[in-house]
Amino acid sequence: MKKHVAGLVATAVLAGSAAFGGISTARADDLSYFQKKLDPYLSKPQFVAPGPAFDAASCMKGKSILSIPVSSANPFTANIEKAMAATAQDVGFKFTTWENQGQSSQWVQGMTTAINQHYSLIDLLAGSDPRVLVPQVNAARAAKIPVIPSHYNGVEQSAEVRHYADGDVPIDYAKAGRLLADWAILRTSGHMDALVLISTGPLSTDSMVSGINAELKHCDDCKTKTMNFAVTDWGTRITPAVQAALLSDPKINYIIVIYDSMSQFVTPAVTITGASKRVKIDAFNGTPFVLGLVQRGAVEMDIGENLDWIAHSILDSEMRRLCGLPLVNDPKIPFYIFTKANAMDAGTPPKLSQGYGDAYKKGFHDLWQMH
Repeated sequence: MKKHVAGLVATAVLAGSAAFGGISTARADDLSYFQKKLDPYLSKPQFVAPGPAFDAASCMKGKSILSIPVSSANPFTANIEKAMAATAQDVGFKFTTWENQGQSSQWVQGMTTAINQHYSLIDLLAGSDPRVLVPQVNAARAAKIPVIPSHYNGVEQSAEVRHYADGDVPIDYAKAGRLLADWAILRTSGHMDALVLISTGPLSTDSMVSGINAELKHCDDCKTKTMNFAVTDWGTRITPAVQAALLSDPKINYIIVIYDSMSQFVTPAVTITGASKRVKIDAFNGTPFVLGLVQRGAVEMDIGENLDWIAHSILDSEMRRLCGLPLVNDPKIPFYIFTKANAMDAGTPPKLSQGYGDAYKKGFHDLWQMH
């Protein structure tokens, strides 16, 4: 370990939070750095308004949004789409999800449909890549239909995205990556030997990997091996590949999963290889079925995003654009750490967006002047 030895109190109690479930205090003088990074995300998030209040129902009257998720087979994006549809219904405007199986040709079809049917805005959710849709984006612009990637890129990548689209609804993916590494380093007492499962293509992956790598600089005795899987290959490639990796390297003690829906294919590999005691898993997104894996102990930690909160935040940003209001650079989407100690708050079985508190519901209700 480096940079965090001198001057720190060796008796720091890392098990002070119930969410850690009894973290070892070994090398606490070094590990307190990582604990401090995690501490703010152990409490239920509070609502922070991303911008000034406005009358959403009035300004969205007669307007419409078509959303194209990266893949309808991905439970994370499917659940956000459901929440966006419900939120749009509450506000009172037309919202359509373009169902697809993650093929760029299907995204093209969705763009064409939105243009031909004169939607007011096209949302590209969580990986539908505007960089491969340049002709369609240009056609939408010609029709005066803004194209907005949402939950796609990190806040530090907004300038790049805006070369290919008309704006974005970013998220701090780099922070999520840092937190995943912080947790794994802490849980391995500073001796992390991890598989990192990624899916290249979306800019979010680059942002999260940069966050993971940033924290590795603070740990001398930590190393990672990256495994890359296309979204369309998750169901067929992840389990055998992880199984082979665990069998070939008995020193692996952690698996970092940057998108938690991949976990359903990781846990069987850990079980099959008999590695459950030595290998733990952390992940990012807070997809309900993965929180069920956390409840059972199959996944140790999941950095949750309230999917309903995400839906509200995305639509907040996009409604502001359609209503001619000042745009927001930060949609204020918070993170919350789930472990076996608090995952039951999400329900049994876990329910969409449960366990985070409900501060955002009144927050957005008031922000949008829905009376």
